[in-house]
Amino acid sequence: MELLSGADMIARFLQDEGVEYIYGYPGGAALHIYDALFRQDKVKHILVRHEQAATHAADGFARASGKPGCVLVTSGPGATNAVTGIATAYMDSIPLVVLCGQVMSHLIGDDAFQETDIVGVTRPIVKHSFAIRHPSEIPEVLKKAFYLAATGRPGPVVVDIPKDMTAPTERYEYVYPKKIKMRSYNPVTRGHAGQIKKAVELMLKAKRPVFYTGGGVVTGKASEGLTDLVKQLGFPITTTLMGIGAYPQSDKQCLGWLGMHGSYESNMAMHHADLIIAIGARFDDRVTNNTSKFCPTAKIIHVDVDPSSISKTVRADVPIVGPSSSVINEMISLVQGKSIASPEALTDWWKQIDTWRAEREGKLYEPSKPGEVLKPQEVVEALCRVTRGEAYVTTDVGQHQMFAAQYYKFDKPNRLITSGGLGTMGFGFPAAMGIKQNFPDDDVVCVTGEGSFQMMMQELSTCKQYGVGVKIVNLNNASLGMVRQWQDLNYKSRHAHSYMESLPDFHMLIEAYGFTAITVNTIDELEPALERAFANKHELVFLDVKVDPFEHVYPMQVPLGSMRDMLLSKTERT
Repeated sequence: MELLSGADMIARFLQDEGVEYIYGYPGGAALHIYDALFRQDKVKHILVRHEQAATHAADGFARASGKPGCVLVTSGPGATNAVTGIATAYMDSIPLVVLCGQVMSHLIGDDAFQETDIVGVTRPIVKHSFAIRHPSEIPEVLKKAFYLAATGRPGPVVVDIPKDMTAPTERYEYVYPKKIKMRSYNPVTRGHAGQIKKAVELMLKAKRPVFYTGGGVVTGKASEGLTDLVKQLGFPITTTLMGIGAYPQSDKQCLGWLGMHGSYESNMAMHHADLIIAIGARFDDRVTNNTSKFCPTAKIIHVDVDPSSISKTVRADVPIVGPSSSVINEMISLVQGKSIASPEALTDWWKQIDTWRAEREGKLYEPSKPGEVLKPQEVVEALCRVTRGEAYVTTDVGQHQMFAAQYYKFDKPNRLITSGGLGTMGFGFPAAMGIKQNFPDDDVVCVTGEGSFQMMMQELSTCKQYGVGVKIVNLNNASLGMVRQWQDLNYKSRHAHSYMESLPDFHMLIEAYGFTAITVNTIDELEPALERAFANKHELVFLDVKVDPFEHVYPMQVPLGSMRDMLLSKTERT
């Protein structure tokens, strides 16, 4: 029998669970846990400069690896600083376990120093939460937390740990629970066979089908099966922002991604389809636009591991509750050896899609001329060329996020790491940091803007301490670009507080932290600067790229319209 304190149980459990990195910031209520981590060397603690960065770094690791990220913060402001990162993970269904120190249990409810009811605060933005009531329950509770975070529809789990639960003077038996049972939680492991059969029958009869796949395919590790199924059927496929890379974007059957700033051909195909096969997607408003006008001629097959997502916003004709991987595999087995009912209709459908593609070819943006200010689109295209489309690309939120998703071509899942549901500025840099620490030999680049970067730029200090060699490409337009775009379109270009009149000298700022900075002003300087930045995988390099402040992101859906209602440029619309 091994007797451990509550704090030592936490450290030992993290070792037994295979956690390599935990991101956090110490404080009084968590100091017993920090002392236990200090006295072991298997779990590496990364000291961030802000608790929000800890959650984003763990989140970035989770998105890239598919494993739960782990965070440790103290009570009160330490815990509340983590709330934005918890919400970010919750909105995108990312597995996260957040350990929060708490005041001693006899003080809870007394407004003690640095006391916050973090379980209550985070209740709407977690998959589940626990409060430790006795040290002996720590191993089982932590096992439940990691199990809940990673299974079914993934999400963040908060564990609230009063300081007296981790006191070094009290010791209890420690046994690592290899398995866990939760009577009230039984995530489905496969879809209903009859519903899957009905879905395949509709797929084989369809004349204008489209696969519409989301982040659930990525988190469900179903990309390989999806590619096989789509290839067998010969159908077009489009993805959500979170689903980018689940199907190779360079493949001719891929229409790009859809929705608010999705491709012209994907939005047009969705609107005119007679069958939508939605897998691991939740019909978010940034995809559907006006739901009353959404895909008016289409029947809808909806596959999702979360039953509450099905028919929540758009009614499904064939609902299938189940993991994307097992449902796709069953579809593959039913499709094999069978032919679609109308190959001529599918050929005509592809001709129409190719016509839509041709309509926009060469019209996506106007490249800069020698000596002119750069267009952000050509910066992302150059980044894709230099990294051969193989980098982990994190983004913050705004125009640069949309340009990165549009012009960097992802052929693998888990490579575009971005905040989709919450749209969190400040996410990209710490997320890149978390990925690079876990994948040190891969290129990891954060595409950001000067507004977003300033929200988490203190993490340059973290990168310096731990030698984290991320690359940062700052598309600097001296404004909150997406806000400014909406002001141009809807507020007669009244740029209310969207222009950043005072910016730091990023070159000097980066050098003050001891890193390399490169300023890029013209197209001739761009590719050499990128080559220099990526010459050493382990060196942090910041590229401050001055881009056209008046450029807009297109296509852009017309608010309250259908999917086919889009602005194509400042002067064109469908």
